[in-house]
Amino acid sequence: MSLRSSLTSFDDTIDFRKVWRYGTTTSLLVLLIAIWGLVGPGLNLGLDFEGGTSWDVPGASLSVDDTRDALRPAGQDGAKIQVIGRGDNRVVRVQSDLDEVDTQTEVTAALAEVADVDEGDITVSTVGPSWGEQVTDKAVRALVWFFIAIALYIAWRLEWKMAVGALASVAHDLAICVGFYAVFQIEVTPATVIAFLTILGYSLYDTIVVFDRMQENEAKLKGTGRVTYSAVASTSLNQVLMRSINSTISSLLPVVALLIVGSFVMGAAALEEFALALTVGIVVGAFSSILIASPVVVWIKEREPRYREIRAQIAERGGSVVSTPLPTQRDDSIDAPGAGAVATKAPPASKGPAPTLSGRPIPPRPRKKGKKR
Repeated sequence: MSLRSSLTSFDDTIDFRKVWRYGTTTSLLVLLIAIWGLVGPGLNLGLDFEGGTSWDVPGASLSVDDTRDALRPAGQDGAKIQVIGRGDNRVVRVQSDLDEVDTQTEVTAALAEVADVDEGDITVSTVGPSWGEQVTDKAVRALVWFFIAIALYIAWRLEWKMAVGALASVAHDLAICVGFYAVFQIEVTPATVIAFLTILGYSLYDTIVVFDRMQENEAKLKGTGRVTYSAVASTSLNQVLMRSINSTISSLLPVVALLIVGSFVMGAAALEEFALALTVGIVVGAFSSILIASPVVVWIKEREPRYREIRAQIAERGGSVVSTPLPTQRDDSIDAPGAGAVATKAPPASKGPAPTLSGRPIPPRPRKKGKKR
């Protein structure tokens, strides 16, 4: 059996109605960890958000302990110290909320002495507290308007129930990505915020692809009045699963390459921060579009009167609502409901042998011919 046929066979046999419960449980556990990270340690906000002064000291052999000892006479031994890059690109970054010019000069001289470099080789950046507040406020506003615009578009293009599912998926992705940075205390910079917005766009694209297929299949099957919406959703996910996997892999490969090059080869902090956020977001976005957005829409749609009636009919006939998914196809068409959650009519009861007269069956009564006009 070829690899292509193996993947196709695997794709056609997944009943997502049984997978959703495990996906939502896993998502809930990860969200709890993310919330703990946000409430406990909190976000490690960068200089652009908190304000203060930053020193980038070049030094291949300068250690964190030596840097902290050099800062102690200036009263800055509690400053945040990071090592960025490797080899010749190695830089020791010191960040403090210090805003006094005299003390800044003292710290610069101490760092130049311990690193054995000129003071001019040290890059000093100062950001005021008001600037950090403005950046944070604008980032939050942009995020709110992003949610509103996306909700209105999906409600107009598809339906409001799918807008709710998409927003739930996006909020899920954002919470986990931000929680990941909080748990591991990774610094949040403007590059990270840009990556987060990119993540939301990618997640929405994948989610809308799934929703569009669900809407197409619902339109083709709702006339039968025998198929639950969960069966339609499961079939739709089977049809787009390989597309989602291929899109995720093709998007992830260059981002991972960027992360490796930025982190281990070039030692570029901005590339590393941007690529790390994208890597986490792409993985979480692919997960949520299938296992978060879809079950939210199914949960809402199954409460519509017509789908509640279908489920009641299935229960009356002793059928199972969660069973084998409907047969899938590779094209845009879909057959009439098959082995899914379908409310089929009971076969007519046998009427026994036809009545006879003198041992011979009674012939059917002939129909009257209509008069020709």
